[in-house]
Amino acid sequence: MAIEVKLPNLGEGIDTGDVLELLVKEGDTVAKDQGIIELETGKATMQVPSSAGGKVSKIHVHPGQSIPSGTLLMTLESAEAQSKPAAQKQVAPQADTPKQAAEKGQEPKEQRPAQQPQKAAEAKPPKAAAAPSKPAAVPAGEAPPKHEAAPAPPHPKQPKPSAEAKPKAAPALAKEEEPSLPESTHDGGHVAAGPAVRRFAREVGVDLARVTGSGPSGRVTREDVLAVVRQASQTAASSKPSTATARDTWGPIRPEKLSKIRKIIAAKMHESWTTCPRVTNFDDADVTELERLRVSSKDDYAKKGNKLTSLPFVIKAVASALKHHPAINASLDLEQDQIVYKEYVNIGIAVDTERGLVVPSLRGADGLSIPDVARALAQLSENVRDGSFSIADLQGSTFTISNLGAIGGTYSTPIINTPEVAILLVGRSRKMPVVIDDEIAIRLMMPLSISYDHRLVDGATASRFLNDVIDYLEAPSRLLLAP
Repeated sequence: MAIEVKLPNLGEGIDTGDVLELLVKEGDTVAKDQGIIELETGKATMQVPSSAGGKVSKIHVHPGQSIPSGTLLMTLESAEAQSKPAAQKQVAPQADTPKQAAEKGQEPKEQRPAQQPQKAAEAKPPKAAAAPSKPAAVPAGEAPPKHEAAPAPPHPKQPKPSAEAKPKAAPALAKEEEPSLPESTHDGGHVAAGPAVRRFAREVGVDLARVTGSGPSGRVTREDVLAVVRQASQTAASSKPSTATARDTWGPIRPEKLSKIRKIIAAKMHESWTTCPRVTNFDDADVTELERLRVSSKDDYAKKGNKLTSLPFVIKAVASALKHHPAINASLDLEQDQIVYKEYVNIGIAVDTERGLVVPSLRGADGLSIPDVARALAQLSENVRDGSFSIADLQGSTFTISNLGAIGGTYSTPIINTPEVAILLVGRSRKMPVVIDDEIAIRLMMPLSISYDHRLVDGATASRFLNDVIDYLEAPSRLLLAP
């Protein structure tokens, strides 16, 4: 029976995905939940699992194709259908066995059905052996001429057959060993490499089938791909092409196809800009005490494998403040004429990757301690940069934080990640002269920029929320005591 495997629902707000790679081919046998294609959708790259097991009889999609949910991916032949031909082959000998038994004068009742194929098989060899048995019955005087063609006894003058047999056996042995070649010698779909390495190779235009892996068991690493890119660059630099690949009015250019993720980002930013009237407030938080606490604690975190930055403190401050400002932790549903207040706090963390900006969701941030936030943040960042995350990991956030300070810069006007109604951008902390009790002191100041949807959030509401965030950052002991 044929089984159709279709593309499942990709998630809310995601209509289509691009087929990056086929992980199986026609004729392969797949198991249920085994990855069959690699799909890029929005900001996620994932393997689509098979909904059933069986033999791949037909593949209906190809790399580069954009497909919506419900698209027929491939047709499988079920395991039951594969076993039917074998069962039918056993029926014929069972039907002939009673006849053979009758010819031999045996009672069919004494013969068990399970033994019929075996007896039928045993009955055939005597017929095959009957031909050579006839010369044995010929009189002894006529025996020598009948055995002239018999190969059993080798002639004394003939060369030894064992010397001729060995050269013939060597090629057959070599053919049997061919399938054991390393995976990196096969086509790109069978090269041992992780999803992030495969994606990076596609982006830089490297065929993985031509890359020699230096990892365990010949696994291709990112450095292997970079080595191929460097070698190609050196070759291109040494050569002097007569003409450029493309030119505009002023000189050579390098056109590049717009990636799926960049198209999604462009559409999302256009939607936010055209539908969400944005206002941005700027302020600074004195994080001198917070930095002192962070520096004194970072070694303890490092011993546990966690790098303690200022971002976990910012996340905890925002999550705690959102509980007291429900209008910031909400969304606007104009189709239903209602405001949707979220009773949960999920913080979206903007992560800069080679493919573009990806925003995974840190769920239940208001219930996490600073150490919990630090561990979760490290895991999220690693998953995003390795490409080992799902579409669900990018959904469900109620507020977004973008950490510009990790790269550089102070203030900015971040675009709201709709349907959220606000986003906070954190700049790089710097020492500044500040007046405290009529005296000038050098303090470490963290620049903050909050953009908000003015359809739902008023300026006073945004200012009160940002003031609460600043209060938490300037008194880090409150964060340590916060639930």
